[in-house]
Amino acid sequence: MTNIPLHLLTNRTNLGLYLKYFKKGDFVVDDETILSAHRDDHYMFFLLESGSGSVMIDFVDMPLPEHSLYYILPTQVHQRIKNYAADGWVIAVDTALVPPECRNVFESTLILQQPHVLNDDNHQQFRELLALLFVKYNEDTTGPFYVMAAHALLQSFLAIAATCYHGDTSMNLKVSRPAQLKTQFKDLLKTEIRTIKSPAAFAAKLHVSEAYLSEILKKTTGFPPSYWIQQEVIMEAKRLLYYSDLTVKEIAHTLGFADHSYFSRLFSKNTGTSAIAFRNKYRK
Repeated sequence: MTNIPLHLLTNRTNLGLYLKYFKKGDFVVDDETILSAHRDDHYMFFLLESGSGSVMIDFVDMPLPEHSLYYILPTQVHQRIKNYAADGWVIAVDTALVPPECRNVFESTLILQQPHVLNDDNHQQFRELLALLFVKYNEDTTGPFYVMAAHALLQSFLAIAATCYHGDTSMNLKVSRPAQLKTQFKDLLKTEIRTIKSPAAFAAKLHVSEAYLSEILKKTTGFPPSYWIQQEVIMEAKRLLYYSDLTVKEIAHTLGFADHSYFSRLFSKNTGTSAIAFRNKYRK
């Protein structure tokens, strides 16, 4: 593998939605190529109805307890969910179908998202809603209102999921300027990290001063832009070291470093190990 595969939802469906109920040990998706590490160009949601499972995402083996809701963002590197002892749902959703208000909730944190354990009422709501969506999903796709009905039910699912993660049943989802700027910065990190490394350049892209960006990120996350830029560089380097066959020098150049020796020193300083040692450790 020379790079991390990106899986497109359009290769599986034209509806912008993939839905499946899985039982213990089932493949969560029918395509076996998705068993290996990859990125998706879409959201992935998991709802565990009984039993527990886990999913490896960005080098964290995330446990998914019973009655939990979890999601994976577009471009996050992950492997298939381990559901040997779990029953539940998987829902893949085109990013374009996720309302901006919901995206602000799902993408509001710069750290790895955590599972949300549902209370009894929310668990029952999801069970009934997904059962209805599953019926509609499997109906005749040529029906006059098939897409409209399926998307309407999906919007309800996304709104309830966002409410769970937002922690506010009043659905007061108005986004403050600091929260909006933090989300925009996070989006830029994912798309521009291979070409931009300076806080000033990110601030210019966001049409704010470097001082203002630093002030907002310190207030909302506790760390300045330089910290998050470095964290994103190191995480992307880890992904390429583990999931690709690129050399350390090739990875440095891929990430926009002209001096691969500087990149190696930066990696060692931040991780406490060399890039080669990291690859050898995780590829055992």
